[in-house]
Amino acid sequence: MDKATQNAIEAKVFQTLIDHLDANKDVQNIDLMILADFCRNCLAKWYSKAAAEEGVEIDYDAAREIVYKMPYSEWKEHHQLPATDEQMAAFNARQAKKKS
Repeated sequence: MDKATQNAIEAKVFQTLIDHLDANKDVQNIDLMILADFCRNCLAKWYSKAAAEEGVEIDYDAAREIVYKMPYSEWKEHHQLPATDEQMAAFNARQAKKKS
């Protein structure tokens, strides 16, 4: 497979992931962090970094708007729930496990 084809496939996979997350707004970032050690915000950071590596300026907020398909403040207002004590305990346990 040539590099251009690989890049096109990877771009489609990324867009499919973004669409999947958009269709499943009930999946909270804290849940993603607990289970997979990344969340929508991580994707935005990776997006912004990759753009910079290609010489394209996309700041974190613009990248979050791409990932969330809306301004982050709007997504947070309409879809983000406060983390429960159980979620925070699971998140903190995962973070502690990473450090050991």
